[in-house]
Amino acid sequence: MSWYKKLVPSSIQTLRSRSKVPEGVWGNCPQCNEIYYRPEADRNYNVCVKCGHHMHISARLRLDLFLDQDGRTELGADIRPVDVLNFRDRVRYKERINKATKATGEKDALVVMSGAVEQTPVVACAFEFDFIGGSMGAVVGERFLIGIGHCLRERTALVCFTTSGGARMQESLISLFQMARVSAGLARMSEERLPFIPVLCHPTMGGVSASMAMLGDVIIAEPKALIGFAGPRVIRETVGEELPEGFQRSEFLLEHGAVDTIVPRSEMRARVANLLRMMTHRTRA
Repeated sequence: MSWYKKLVPSSIQTLRSRSKVPEGVWGNCPQCNEIYYRPEADRNYNVCVKCGHHMHISARLRLDLFLDQDGRTELGADIRPVDVLNFRDRVRYKERINKATKATGEKDALVVMSGAVEQTPVVACAFEFDFIGGSMGAVVGERFLIGIGHCLRERTALVCFTTSGGARMQESLISLFQMARVSAGLARMSEERLPFIPVLCHPTMGGVSASMAMLGDVIIAEPKALIGFAGPRVIRETVGEELPEGFQRSEFLLEHGAVDTIVPRSEMRARVANLLRMMTHRTRA
Protein backbone atom coordinates (compact mmCIF):
# COMPACT_ATOMS: atom_id res chain seq x y z
CA MET A 1 0.00 0.00 0.00
CA SER A 2 3.05 2.33 0.04
CA TRP A 3 2.38 3.53 -3.54
CA TYR A 4 -1.16 4.48 -2.49
CA LYS A 5 0.08 6.56 0.42
CA LYS A 6 2.48 8.41 -1.89
CA LEU A 7 -0.23 9.30 -4.42
CA VAL A 8 -3.11 10.18 -2.07
CA PRO A 9 -2.72 13.35 0.03
CA SER A 10 -2.45 12.80 3.76
CA SER A 11 -5.61 14.87 4.37
CA ILE A 12 -7.68 12.45 2.28
CA GLN A 13 -6.09 9.46 3.99
CA THR A 14 -7.05 10.94 7.36
CA LEU A 15 -10.61 11.58 6.18
CA ARG A 16 -10.91 7.98 4.93
CA SER A 17 -9.67 6.56 8.23
CA ARG A 18 -12.12 8.69 10.23
CA SER A 19 -15.07 7.61 8.09
CA LYS A 20 -14.60 3.88 8.71
CA VAL A 21 -17.62 2.05 10.13
CA PRO A 22 -16.87 0.84 13.69
CA GLU A 23 -15.81 -2.79 13.79
CA GLY A 24 -18.55 -5.26 14.66
CA VAL A 25 -21.50 -3.10 13.55
CA TRP A 26 -22.17 -5.09 10.35
CA GLY A 27 -21.90 -8.76 9.50
CA ASN A 28 -22.49 -11.17 6.61
CA CYS A 29 -25.02 -13.97 6.89
CA PRO A 30 -23.18 -17.26 6.12
CA GLN A 31 -26.32 -18.62 4.43
CA CYS A 32 -27.54 -15.83 2.11
CA ASN A 33 -24.38 -13.68 2.27
CA GLU A 34 -26.49 -10.58 2.81
CA ILE A 35 -25.13 -7.82 5.02
CA TYR A 36 -26.99 -7.41 8.30
CA TYR A 37 -26.94 -4.85 11.10
CA ARG A 38 -25.65 -6.62 14.21
CA PRO A 39 -27.88 -4.87 16.77
CA GLU A 40 -30.91 -5.84 14.67
CA ALA A 41 -29.69 -9.46 14.52
CA ASP A 42 -29.14 -9.43 18.29
CA ARG A 43 -32.75 -8.34 18.83
CA ASN A 44 -33.79 -11.23 16.56
CA TYR A 45 -31.90 -13.85 18.65
CA ASN A 46 -28.99 -13.80 16.18
CA VAL A 47 -31.23 -15.08 13.40
CA CYS A 48 -30.81 -13.49 9.95
CA VAL A 49 -33.77 -11.19 9.36
CA LYS A 50 -33.54 -11.75 5.60
CA CYS A 51 -33.33 -15.54 5.22
CA GLY A 52 -34.04 -16.85 8.73
CA HIS A 53 -30.65 -18.57 9.10
CA HIS A 54 -29.92 -19.41 12.73
CA MET A 55 -26.40 -18.14 13.31
CA HIS A 56 -24.02 -19.32 16.00
CA ILE A 57 -24.50 -18.11 19.57
CA SER A 58 -22.50 -18.89 22.68
CA ALA A 59 -23.55 -21.37 25.35
CA ARG A 60 -24.11 -18.64 27.94
CA LEU A 61 -26.22 -16.56 25.57
CA ARG A 62 -28.40 -19.60 24.87
CA LEU A 63 -28.95 -20.11 28.59
CA ASP A 64 -29.49 -16.40 29.14
CA LEU A 65 -32.21 -16.36 26.46
CA PHE A 66 -33.81 -19.50 27.85
CA LEU A 67 -33.77 -19.26 31.64
CA ASP A 68 -35.57 -16.83 33.94
CA GLN A 69 -33.26 -14.10 35.19
CA ASP A 70 -33.59 -14.91 38.89
CA GLY A 71 -32.46 -17.99 40.78
CA ARG A 72 -29.73 -19.26 38.46
CA THR A 73 -26.90 -21.39 39.86
CA GLU A 74 -24.06 -22.77 37.74
CA LEU A 75 -23.22 -26.42 38.39
CA GLY A 76 -19.78 -28.02 38.04
CA ALA A 77 -18.12 -24.76 37.03
CA ASP A 78 -14.82 -25.53 38.79
CA ILE A 79 -14.16 -28.83 37.01
CA ARG A 80 -11.30 -28.52 34.52
CA PRO A 81 -9.96 -30.87 31.82
CA VAL A 82 -6.79 -32.85 32.57
CA ASP A 83 -4.37 -34.07 29.90
CA VAL A 84 -3.85 -37.54 31.40
CA LEU A 85 -2.57 -38.95 28.08
CA ASN A 86 -0.08 -36.12 27.37
CA PHE A 87 -1.73 -36.02 23.96
CA ARG A 88 -0.18 -34.18 21.07
CA ASP A 89 -1.17 -33.88 17.43
CA ARG A 90 -0.10 -30.68 15.65
CA VAL A 91 0.00 -28.98 19.05
CA ARG A 92 -0.26 -30.23 22.62
CA TYR A 93 -3.70 -30.79 24.09
CA LYS A 94 -2.85 -28.43 26.98
CA GLU A 95 -2.20 -25.68 24.46
CA ARG A 96 -5.56 -26.30 22.79
CA ILE A 97 -7.30 -26.08 26.16
CA ASN A 98 -5.54 -22.82 27.04
CA LYS A 99 -6.31 -21.30 23.64
CA ALA A 100 -9.98 -22.31 23.86
CA THR A 101 -10.26 -20.90 27.39
CA LYS A 102 -8.82 -17.57 26.32
CA ALA A 103 -11.11 -17.41 23.27
CA THR A 104 -14.35 -18.32 25.07
CA GLY A 105 -13.78 -17.58 28.75
CA GLU A 106 -14.95 -21.14 29.48
CA LYS A 107 -13.07 -23.97 31.21
CA ASP A 108 -14.69 -26.60 28.99
CA ALA A 109 -17.36 -27.13 26.36
CA LEU A 110 -20.50 -27.51 28.50
CA VAL A 111 -22.20 -24.94 30.76
CA VAL A 112 -24.78 -26.30 33.21
CA MET A 113 -27.20 -24.18 35.26
CA SER A 114 -30.10 -24.83 37.56
CA GLY A 115 -32.91 -22.30 37.44
CA ALA A 116 -36.38 -21.96 35.99
CA VAL A 117 -38.09 -21.27 32.67
CA GLU A 118 -41.32 -19.32 33.05
CA GLN A 119 -41.15 -20.28 36.75
CA THR A 120 -40.94 -24.02 36.05
CA PRO A 121 -37.82 -25.44 37.77
CA VAL A 122 -35.29 -26.92 35.36
CA VAL A 123 -31.64 -27.77 34.87
CA ALA A 124 -30.45 -26.40 31.52
CA CYS A 125 -27.12 -27.02 29.85
CA ALA A 126 -25.60 -25.79 26.60
CA PHE A 127 -22.55 -26.76 24.57
CA GLU A 128 -19.98 -24.12 23.65
CA PHE A 129 -18.96 -24.96 20.07
CA ASP A 130 -16.05 -22.51 20.12
CA PHE A 131 -14.38 -24.62 22.83
CA ILE A 132 -12.61 -27.28 20.73
CA GLY A 133 -15.65 -27.78 18.53
CA GLY A 134 -17.97 -28.38 21.47
CA SER A 135 -16.35 -31.79 21.81
CA MET A 136 -17.35 -34.12 24.64
CA GLY A 137 -14.59 -35.14 27.01
CA ALA A 138 -14.46 -36.12 30.67
CA VAL A 139 -15.45 -32.67 31.95
CA VAL A 140 -18.50 -32.45 29.66
CA GLY A 141 -19.62 -35.90 30.82
CA GLU A 142 -19.05 -35.08 34.48
CA ARG A 143 -20.87 -31.75 34.33
CA PHE A 144 -23.80 -33.38 32.53
CA LEU A 145 -24.01 -36.02 35.27
CA ILE A 146 -23.86 -33.33 37.95
CA GLY A 147 -26.85 -31.74 36.25
CA ILE A 148 -28.66 -35.11 36.25
CA GLY A 149 -27.83 -35.56 39.95
CA HIS A 150 -29.41 -32.19 40.71
CA CYS A 151 -32.53 -33.20 38.73
CA LEU A 152 -32.84 -36.45 40.66
CA ARG A 153 -32.51 -34.72 44.04
CA GLU A 154 -34.82 -31.81 43.24
CA ARG A 155 -37.24 -33.72 40.98
CA THR A 156 -36.77 -31.33 38.07
CA ALA A 157 -36.55 -31.67 34.29
CA LEU A 158 -33.38 -31.43 32.19
CA VAL A 159 -32.95 -29.49 28.94
CA CYS A 160 -29.76 -29.63 26.87
CA PHE A 161 -28.83 -27.46 23.87
CA THR A 162 -26.38 -29.54 21.82
CA THR A 163 -23.90 -28.18 19.30
CA SER A 164 -20.85 -30.40 18.98
CA GLY A 165 -18.49 -32.17 16.62
CA GLY A 166 -18.64 -35.29 18.82
CA ALA A 167 -16.25 -37.02 21.20
CA ARG A 168 -12.94 -35.29 21.95
CA MET A 169 -10.17 -37.24 20.24
CA GLN A 170 -7.48 -35.77 22.52
CA GLU A 171 -8.96 -37.81 25.37
CA SER A 172 -9.23 -41.05 23.37
CA LEU A 173 -11.25 -43.79 25.11
CA ILE A 174 -11.90 -41.50 28.07
CA SER A 175 -14.08 -39.35 25.83
CA LEU A 176 -15.89 -42.39 24.40
CA PHE A 177 -16.70 -43.56 27.96
CA GLN A 178 -18.78 -40.42 28.36
CA MET A 179 -21.32 -41.70 25.84
CA ALA A 180 -22.11 -44.63 28.12
CA ARG A 181 -22.00 -42.49 31.26
CA VAL A 182 -24.45 -39.86 30.07
CA SER A 183 -26.73 -42.53 28.57
CA ALA A 184 -26.81 -44.38 31.90
CA GLY A 185 -27.59 -41.13 33.70
CA LEU A 186 -30.48 -40.41 31.34
CA ALA A 187 -31.79 -43.94 31.86
CA ARG A 188 -31.95 -43.16 35.58
CA MET A 189 -33.89 -39.97 34.76
CA SER A 190 -36.33 -42.05 32.72
CA GLU A 191 -36.79 -44.55 35.56
CA GLU A 192 -37.67 -41.64 37.86
CA ARG A 193 -40.08 -40.27 35.23
CA LEU A 194 -38.22 -36.96 35.00
CA PRO A 195 -38.37 -35.27 31.58
CA PHE A 196 -35.33 -34.76 29.38
CA ILE A 197 -35.60 -32.50 26.33
CA PRO A 198 -32.59 -32.18 24.00
CA VAL A 199 -32.55 -29.20 21.62
CA LEU A 200 -30.40 -30.08 18.61
CA CYS A 201 -28.57 -27.03 17.24
CA HIS A 202 -26.17 -26.71 14.31
CA PRO A 203 -24.12 -28.89 14.21
CA THR A 204 -24.85 -31.92 16.43
CA MET A 205 -22.60 -34.76 15.31
CA GLY A 206 -20.59 -37.78 16.38
CA GLY A 207 -20.71 -39.15 19.91
CA VAL A 208 -23.03 -36.41 21.15
CA SER A 209 -25.66 -37.25 18.52
CA ALA A 210 -25.18 -40.96 19.29
CA SER A 211 -25.87 -40.50 22.99
CA MET A 212 -27.65 -37.68 24.80
CA ALA A 213 -28.97 -35.89 21.70
CA MET A 214 -31.23 -38.77 20.65
CA LEU A 215 -32.38 -39.96 24.07
CA GLY A 216 -34.96 -37.29 24.83
CA ASP A 217 -38.61 -37.69 25.71
CA VAL A 218 -39.25 -34.95 23.14
CA ILE A 219 -36.46 -34.19 20.64
CA ILE A 220 -36.45 -30.62 19.35
CA ALA A 221 -34.24 -29.21 16.58
CA GLU A 222 -33.48 -25.71 15.39
CA PRO A 223 -34.23 -25.04 11.70
CA LYS A 224 -31.73 -26.41 9.14
CA ALA A 225 -29.35 -27.76 11.80
CA LEU A 226 -26.88 -30.44 10.64
CA ILE A 227 -27.52 -33.55 12.75
CA GLY A 228 -25.93 -36.98 12.39
CA PHE A 229 -23.07 -39.28 13.33
CA ALA A 230 -20.64 -39.13 10.40
CA GLY A 231 -20.75 -36.06 8.18
CA PRO A 232 -22.46 -36.12 4.77
CA ARG A 233 -19.13 -35.92 2.91
CA VAL A 234 -17.80 -39.00 4.72
CA ILE A 235 -21.03 -40.92 4.07
CA ARG A 236 -21.08 -39.92 0.40
CA GLU A 237 -17.50 -41.09 -0.10
CA THR A 238 -18.16 -44.33 1.80
CA VAL A 239 -21.32 -45.41 -0.03
CA GLY A 240 -20.28 -43.90 -3.35
CA GLU A 241 -23.68 -42.38 -4.02
CA GLU A 242 -25.21 -38.92 -4.08
CA LEU A 243 -27.23 -38.19 -0.95
CA PRO A 244 -30.79 -36.78 -0.95
CA GLU A 245 -31.12 -33.01 -0.88
CA GLY A 246 -31.10 -31.70 2.69
CA PHE A 247 -29.71 -34.99 4.02
CA GLN A 248 -29.04 -34.83 7.79
CA ARG A 249 -30.73 -31.44 8.15
CA SER A 250 -33.46 -30.91 10.75
CA GLU A 251 -36.24 -30.93 8.17
CA PHE A 252 -35.03 -34.24 6.68
CA LEU A 253 -34.86 -35.83 10.14
CA LEU A 254 -38.33 -34.55 11.04
CA GLU A 255 -39.76 -36.04 7.84
CA HIS A 256 -38.14 -39.40 8.67
CA GLY A 257 -39.14 -39.45 12.34
CA ALA A 258 -35.75 -38.86 13.98
CA VAL A 259 -36.81 -35.60 15.64
CA ASP A 260 -40.23 -34.65 16.98
CA THR A 261 -40.47 -30.98 16.10
CA ILE A 262 -38.53 -27.99 14.74
CA VAL A 263 -38.74 -24.80 16.77
CA PRO A 264 -37.33 -21.39 15.73
CA ARG A 265 -35.04 -19.82 18.29
CA SER A 266 -37.43 -16.93 18.94
CA GLU A 267 -40.12 -19.39 20.06
CA MET A 268 -37.88 -21.83 21.95
CA ARG A 269 -38.31 -20.53 25.49
CA ALA A 270 -42.12 -20.39 25.34
CA ARG A 271 -42.51 -23.74 23.55
CA VAL A 272 -40.18 -25.64 25.89
CA ALA A 273 -41.74 -24.02 28.97
CA ASN A 274 -45.16 -25.17 27.79
CA LEU A 275 -43.87 -28.70 27.21
CA LEU A 276 -42.31 -28.82 30.66
CA ARG A 277 -45.53 -27.67 32.31
CA MET A 278 -47.43 -30.48 30.57
CA MET A 279 -44.80 -33.09 31.33
CA THR A 280 -44.47 -32.14 35.00
CA HIS A 281 -48.21 -31.43 35.51
CA ARG A 282 -47.59 -27.84 36.52
CA THR A 283 -49.88 -24.90 35.81
CA ARG A 284 -48.78 -21.46 34.64
CA ALA A 285 -48.06 -19.19 37.64
